[in-house]
Amino acid sequence: MEQSQEFIQFMHRLADASDLVTQQYFREEIGVENKLEDSFDPVTIADKAAERAIRSLIEQHYPDHGIIGEEYGSVRADADYVWVLDPIDGTRAYISGLPIWGTLIGLLHKGKASVGMMSQPHTRERFFGDGTRSFLRYGDKTRPLKTRACIALSEASMFTTSPALFNEQERPAYDHLEAQVRMPRYGTDCYGYAMVAAGQCDLVVESGLQIYDIAALIPIVHGAGGIITNWQGDAADQGGQILACGDKNLHQTVLRGLQIS
Repeated sequence: MEQSQEFIQFMHRLADASDLVTQQYFREEIGVENKLEDSFDPVTIADKAAERAIRSLIEQHYPDHGIIGEEYGSVRADADYVWVLDPIDGTRAYISGLPIWGTLIGLLHKGKASVGMMSQPHTRERFFGDGTRSFLRYGDKTRPLKTRACIALSEASMFTTSPALFNEQERPAYDHLEAQVRMPRYGTDCYGYAMVAAGQCDLVVESGLQIYDIAALIPIVHGAGGIITNWQGDAADQGGQILACGDKNLHQTVLRGLQIS
């Protein structure tokens, strides 16, 4: 527990450094690059500068730890402790001026997501947890996070970034699920998982996630009483097909529904 607190305090330092960069460029005119040839995967100067700022601090304070980052790749990825970074999760929202992006800072211990933070400086929010407890710091106030009970799909609200991101084998399962929930919402990226932890949303269903998209969020949702797995019910630390639920009974119901894919 003491070591988790040490890492969380350090994550606040990392988030402070990142926030200076992301706030500087948010809602300003900045260039946008496309990382893909056949579709749109944007990256900006803010993504790159924020990751550089975080990586520099990690190298100074934990030189034996590994780092996996979206923009600058991996070093010492086989270390016992590995930091997993997504400097701006939700770059599409970022370049559109929408404050539903966040900086994701996760820490793996022997391959398992153990501590995580999502920082959103424009709203002055930081969500963080160690798998047993989770908290929201808003300005100078901090409160514990707790997921809400929701057993019936007909009462559930569900987030996904975009249904278009599911492939042709996955889409029927997603569509079947969406038809049963009370309220689907799109375009939430990392914020959807934070809202599950905060008890504002019941589930998130996504696919094609990378390790840096999810590692920071797992300890936050788990620490608030929820669960994140892949669509087969196994560990989601490496990404892929992701299901996050605030209610563990609802999670079992959704898993059965996703098996039609």
